[in-house]
Amino acid sequence: MNSPFKGVAEAQSPIVYVRPVMVADLPDDLREQIGDVETVYSVHRPNGERLALVRDRNLAFSLARQNDLAPVSAH
Repeated sequence: MNSPFKGVAEAQSPIVYVRPVMVADLPDDLREQIGDVETVYSVHRPNGERLALVRDRNLAFSLARQNDLAPVSAH
């Protein structure tokens, strides 16, 4: 029996992970661009490739979905 389950990302929809990143852990050039924020959110592929850094968790999820990706929280 092969019944698709809507709660799980489909095979053609690649998963990306969203996780908080401490700004202090980023390279100097990125810290200068970010400003006085302590935490940003990384959107990255399962292989670790960072696709984006954004200021807000909701924005990270929206950005992923707008690009036909399936975001999942990672801690």
